[in-house]
Amino acid sequence: MRRKFGWMPAIAAMVQGPWGGKNDGPDGDGQKGGDGGPRNPWTQPGKPSGGNAKGPSAIEELLRRGRESFGQGGGGGNGGGFGGMPPRGAGKALWPFAVGLLVILWLVLTSFHRVGPQERGVVTLLGKYSRTLSPGISLTLPAPFEAVTTVDVEEIRTIDIGSVSAESENLVLTGDQNIIDLAYSVRWNIRNPELYLFQLSDPDASVREVAESAMRSVLASVSLDDALGAGRSSIEQQVEQKMQEILDSYKSGIRIQGVAIKQADPPTAVNDAFKAVSAAQQTAQTYLNQARAAAQQVTAKAQGEAAAFDKVYEQYKLAPEVTRRRMYYETMEGVLSNVDKTIVEGNNVTPYLPLPELKKRAQAAPAQGASSATATEGQ
Repeated sequence: MRRKFGWMPAIAAMVQGPWGGKNDGPDGDGQKGGDGGPRNPWTQPGKPSGGNAKGPSAIEELLRRGRESFGQGGGGGNGGGFGGMPPRGAGKALWPFAVGLLVILWLVLTSFHRVGPQERGVVTLLGKYSRTLSPGISLTLPAPFEAVTTVDVEEIRTIDIGSVSAESENLVLTGDQNIIDLAYSVRWNIRNPELYLFQLSDPDASVREVAESAMRSVLASVSLDDALGAGRSSIEQQVEQKMQEILDSYKSGIRIQGVAIKQADPPTAVNDAFKAVSAAQQTAQTYLNQARAAAQQVTAKAQGEAAAFDKVYEQYKLAPEVTRRRMYYETMEGVLSNVDKTIVEGNNVTPYLPLPELKKRAQAAPAQGASSATATEGQ
């Protein structure tokens, strides 16, 4: 305020005239001065005109204050720099150097860009796509002419759909009109940064919606048993392929890295009944497996007996009498092996050969020897 209106008293003094205002003397008390003479019209009001106290005239004071207001004059209590900045040597201001420093900082900070090894820099010229920067230090036009947006193209992003907890359910209909609670995750990364930035307004939401659509489409063509475990890997591959086709048609610049099914269970309301049915099915499958095993054993035994009979028949065709006698002996041996036998010869001689008794004695002899040895050791 002082800088802006400091020259007003000088103009007021000039307007009042050479003798001051009404009833205003050179002494400031309404008299005409201490020496009785007229007042000096070129001195400032309130300053004596005589004596040794000489001050600048009103015109000089006006010029001096004008120079101070434009930062070109030195001296004064307020300083003479632009915007209150102190003047440098010979009465010159420092504001040109400050402006130059700001311009240099603006050029350096907005023109040089560092792009990391896993990043790509997308350059826009006045809001329009211009080019893509590779990893390293790159130079562009300063802002706001060109702007750079860095995108991490190597980061694997994951979206979880459904929950493995019992708080929420993600119900999906299968091809055999059954309902399952499904939880799965999708892994993806950025393949084309410029398409990723400009084609989709919300890439995360788009990937989620495409994943849900592809999963429901694939499960609508499979059975409940396949969805619960038997065909999970096939379902994951089909969903991944279908998602990639849809996102490519959108020109999204996204690559699907994989789909993983974390949970595939029946709804909570029918979970107990489903477990009972599953247990019954497993029991029935166990019985079937046991029956198949028994049938295989009987079949293998019958096949072995048939093969043995075929071999005997081949020998019988070569020598029927010998084979017939051999078969007779083998049959009689099998029949009489566990029967008590007595041999009687003719010609008025009836020797008795107690074969069963001899056999019993032969079996009892080793047992008596073992008991004798045990008694000897005990003594």
